[in-house]
Amino acid sequence: MKFLDLAKVYIRSGGGGAGCVSFRREKFVEFGGPDGGDGGNGGNVWAEAVDGLNTLIDYRYQQHFFAKSGQPGMGSQKTGKTADDVVLKVPLGTEILDEDEETVIADLVNSGDRVLLAEGAAQRLAAFGFIGRCDQAHVGHAADVGDVVGADMGGAVGTDDAGAVE
Repeated sequence: MKFLDLAKVYIRSGGGGAGCVSFRREKFVEFGGPDGGDGGNGGNVWAEAVDGLNTLIDYRYQQHFFAKSGQPGMGSQKTGKTADDVVLKVPLGTEILDEDEETVIADLVNSGDRVLLAEGAAQRLAAFGFIGRCDQAHVGHAADVGDVVGADMGGAVGTDDAGAVE
């Protein structure tokens, strides 16, 4: 018996971490120059088909999924941490539609199929990579904002005549 299940979710990928504007300061180093680190990448939002699920009821009550932003860069050329991805587990046979409810983004038929729904923003560069011949740092870059996406998930889910003998 197959049935139709439908859920609407709102997702947002993570923003990129800001680059750090920092200067090297040490004893006996007269002109240290810039030494800021790049920001971390924002988290992605994925949908993955898994065995053992047969309904989208979990997405009826929690509809908003936001990936975290990357950490900002730090001094001493330390790059910020990349944010973790958010994975939405869906049953086999789930179709993911765009907000217009007509455009099919993906049809997750096999176990382990994954589709990227929203890509996290890239890291922002620090002043260290822009050193000129005078060792003067330019301005670091601010963080980007991630994608905001609405998606509809639905499809025929369930088992084919559970208990029927062929």
